[in-house]
Amino acid sequence: MLADILFGAIAFAVFLIGLFHFWRYVWFFRNPSRRIPEGERILCPADGTVVYAERVSAGLPTVSIKDGRSLLISDVVREDVPEAKYLIGVFMSPFDVHFNRAPIAGTIDFIRHHPARLKNFHMTSMHWRSLLHRLPLYENSPHIIENERTVTRISGRFKGEPLSCYVVQIAGGSVHGIDSYFPEGNRLNRGQIFGMIRIGSQVDTVVTCKPFMTIKVKPGDKVKAGESVLVE
Repeated sequence: MLADILFGAIAFAVFLIGLFHFWRYVWFFRNPSRRIPEGERILCPADGTVVYAERVSAGLPTVSIKDGRSLLISDVVREDVPEAKYLIGVFMSPFDVHFNRAPIAGTIDFIRHHPARLKNFHMTSMHWRSLLHRLPLYENSPHIIENERTVTRISGRFKGEPLSCYVVQIAGGSVHGIDSYFPEGNRLNRGQIFGMIRIGSQVDTVVTCKPFMTIKVKPGDKVKAGESVLVE
């Protein structure tokens, strides 16, 4: 009887280890094909859940992250910006597809990697709040401001006018790398894969506001990279 229990426990442990390794080294790197929407639309760069979708004036705070600290656009992109921007964040849980796609067609102006200001905070609060559908998802999430990130700026055109778009890949506490697949100066097609973040993370899109633009997502929405429309 004891031998049967021991054998069952070992078999279950082996099953769990095998399941973890399948998720970590096979299923995590899945790359399903996506149908890129036609027309002039700004696409989502990441799979996951929309954290915030805001119009933010230059130099003015927006959502309150933790202990009364509000988020600035400069906190996200790590540089001062002169114009009002749309800020749309997407939380990627460890179970989402982690390949990132270009929101617009254009040329990569720069790719800048910024280390964590203090340390890489874990995204535990955001993960549980997204699972439980508790808004705001960004509550108690200092990673948005503090964590390591790679900022990619793409310059293109939108409805006949020049447009600058930042894609900000924010690392989680257990992230093992932020990948960029193309160098500066390379041209990207809309919806083209340009990088990935390994394990849980967040991707923010920051674009210059135009009078004819409309945000098409709201906090709590589920979105897919290269398919979901952020702005049109």
